[in-house]
Amino acid sequence: MTEPPTRRRAPGMSTEQRRAMIVAAALPLVAEYGAAVTTAQIARAAGIGEATIFRAFKDKEEVLAACTAEAVNPHHVQRELASISLDQPLADRLTEAAEAMRAHLTRMGAVAGALHASGHRRDRAPGRSPGGRSPDDRAPGRSPGDRAPGDRPADSRETAMRATRDALTELVEPDRAALRLPPERVASIFLGMLFTQLHFGAEGAGADPAEFVDVLLHGTLRKPGSGT
Repeated sequence: MTEPPTRRRAPGMSTEQRRAMIVAAALPLVAEYGAAVTTAQIARAAGIGEATIFRAFKDKEEVLAACTAEAVNPHHVQRELASISLDQPLADRLTEAAEAMRAHLTRMGAVAGALHASGHRRDRAPGRSPGGRSPDDRAPGRSPGDRAPGDRPADSRETAMRATRDALTELVEPDRAALRLPPERVASIFLGMLFTQLHFGAEGAGADPAEFVDVLLHGTLRKPGSGT
């Protein structure tokens, strides 16, 4: 008689894989509910038990910090920029870049805005965190003044911005000869215009990326050079 094959359990997730899975499930909830989101909601969205969250994170505050860090992580949008084909016309390349950057900035703003609106403060006074745990439950060796997982030093932000600007410069570089400004300058103006556009809320955020790029490349005059 043939014995049935032995079933093998799939290899378990590493702690980092589990954290990444939980953050991916939590991000849309944090963007919607801010700090009011519960670990029970996150567990349901991730398809795991609530206790699993606390095997990967020390408390809900650390989950929120990880979500903030993921929302501002520039690596995703930088990969999208690097994947844009240089065979396309410059306007099409920059339109794709504008759409990718807008999605990144919108997600970052949604998470930060929801946390702020729900009263979340990283420097809250001593007391219980939104997750219902005491500050005394912090990980061993971490003091109250230690940087939270979601914090990024200024030099890290500058490095990320420089890398994003470099990725945009590479998209513009093939058309250097056709431009009045160097690609590096065009990339900087692109970012400045985009940040300003999104800063002014719904009206700016709803503008057509193609129109944004057209203004960047051709200005607003009907005939270039006709202004007084």
